[in-house]
Amino acid sequence: MAAASGDLTRSGDLRITELTPGDWPLFERLLGPGGLQGGCWCAWYRMTSRQYRETGPEERKAHVRDEVRAGKPLGLLGILDGEPVAWVAVSPRLDNPRLAASRVAALPDDDPTDVWSVTCFYVHRRARGRGIAAAMVRAATRHAFDRGARVVEGYPVDARKKRPAGELYHGTIEMFSAAGFDLTARRDTVRALMRISAR
Repeated sequence: MAAASGDLTRSGDLRITELTPGDWPLFERLLGPGGLQGGCWCAWYRMTSRQYRETGPEERKAHVRDEVRAGKPLGLLGILDGEPVAWVAVSPRLDNPRLAASRVAALPDDDPTDVWSVTCFYVHRRARGRGIAAAMVRAATRHAFDRGARVVEGYPVDARKKRPAGELYHGTIEMFSAAGFDLTARRDTVRALMRISAR
């Protein structure tokens, strides 16, 4: 099925599009009034630890909304039958200051230039079990390369080790591997650094 104007891709009936100011209401609808994960609003990686700790849900929401309005890339929305059902955060690594202090995400080299990061996923419960998260990571990878990324990386969990559902927002090693990512480093027993380079 051909992509509609402004869309990045279609996967079956799923339409995947970049989050823009015009799509902000869909993002709000998907994350709900609480903004998921204790009012994160997908600001966790886009703030330093101190900034995040000193702000509440409404301030985090405003921070993310201001970045969208400024034209910064934040991620992609998955839309099914006109309703938002999925989100993947993908943006330049340097736009995610918390990654600089992350042991799991520590760079294997010293140059973060042109590295993009896939930091989190969310699929609404009504759309789970359809392979939507896998479609989102593939779309995120293509999107990053189209925007000039040299490398795309993710920080998934090992799904073979039973984890609470709330920790799966990083994605799984199996999902990233199926999308062509290579295992770069295992710095603990649960999380991994995975990367794919532009061809």
